[in-house]
Amino acid sequence: MPRTLRDIQTHADDLAARFESDEFEFVEDKDGTPLLEVAKAVLARAKSEQRLVDAVQTARSAGLSWSAISMYLGTTAEAARQRYSPEPG
Repeated sequence: MPRTLRDIQTHADDLAARFESDEFEFVEDKDGTPLLEVAKAVLARAKSEQRLVDAVQTARSAGLSWSAISMYLGTTAEAARQRYSPEPG
C-alpha cells in the first residue's frame, strides 16, 4: 500500500492507466462495481493529496512559516517541512 505522497500519486497514475486500458481483471460472476469504487477513491485521494501539496506550496510562497502550516496539518513543523518541502533536506 502506498505510504508517501509520491507513492500515492504514482499508484493513482498507474491505476488510471490500467483503468483507461481496460486492464482490470474482474472475478467471474462477481459485480465489479465495488472495485470501480475503490479505483475512484484512490484517484480522489491522489487528487486531494496534490491539492494539499499545492496549498502548502502556496502558503510557503506567501511567506508563512512551517510552524504556522504545521498547525493546520496536525503535525510538527519539521515533519511538515520534510514531507512538503520541494527542496531536499
